Amino acid sequence: MRFALSALAAALLSTSAFAADVSGKLVVYTSQPNADAQQTVDAFQAKYPDIEVEWIRDGTTKIMAKLRAEFAAGAPQPDVLLIADMVTMEGLEAEGRLMAYPEADTSAYDPALMDLEGHYFSTKLITTGIVYNTGAEMVPTSYADLLKPEAKDKLAMPSPLTSGAATIHMAAITSNPDLGWDFYEGLAAQGANPKGGNGGTYKAIAGGEKLYGFVVDFLPIRNKLAGAPVEFVFPEEGVSAVTEPAAILSTAKNPDAAKAFVDFLISEEGQQMASDMGYLPAHPGITPPEGFPALPDIKLLEFDPAKALAEDTESKMKFTEIFGG
Repeated sequence: MRFALSALAAALLSTSAFAADVSGKLVVYTSQPNADAQQTVDAFQAKYPDIEVEWIRDGTTKIMAKLRAEFAAGAPQPDVLLIADMVTMEGLEAEGRLMAYPEADTSAYDPALMDLEGHYFSTKLITTGIVYNTGAEMVPTSYADLLKPEAKDKLAMPSPLTSGAATIHMAAITSNPDLGWDFYEGLAAQGANPKGGNGGTYKAIAGGEKLYGFVVDFLPIRNKLAGAPVEFVFPEEGVSAVTEPAAILSTAKNPDAAKAFVDFLISEEGQQMASDMGYLPAHPGITPPEGFPALPDIKLLEFDPAKALAEDTESKMKFTEIFGG
């Protein structure tokens, strides 16, 4: 009975204290674009005016380099991380760097998008599928279409040596028994030369330098609405996704404010904000932005972040063997 009462008290605290009496300074490290980060912080502070938010923004790789230096110095600064991918979070969780928050309400979400022990929480889906220039002869519907003669020497794709989304895509594709590493070897035979990030890939295809490739969804979907000659395809096999997860560090100086921030991000209000920014929300009950299909209509490739973490070095070496450095 004592245990039951303690659990009840903890549950009450988790649902009420964070909604009212949270204050102090909250430090957030994020890889969101600057405008998105500012909008997120502004919306959170409107809800929690007694919390002062200090945020630092950079790409996930640079954020992690900064955090690693702070770990080495014994002085990690952030309370919350809001970065690109689950694989990075898996690594931090394995090191004991993340605080579990199992009381967070994730009941509306696909369990595959959340850590089962509550160490990190996906906040949106940024999928990678096929992009093509509308002047192209072939309209692809499947990854296999990119191995057809019509696509030879007309492919562009970001490199997993540069792009986190491309790394996730590689892990998901190569784990699929119908695609695997044979698919990447086929792309190499087609003349694909993966390099850089998603922005360069998108520009090459929108500009007609190349006609087909892989890219994150929001680039072609948003720009198509503005008149760009591009289409994004959710292939029949499925898409991979980075989920911009949020996590609380085990060294957080203000864990109550950190929990409030996580609660806000995964609330319907926070998820509507993600949709309003032009991203596919992770919450299935929120209407996606214009140009996106409903979340239940999107097939996700199976993805195991722990497996991807364990195989990351080997996979990138294999990729380099196929395409060169």
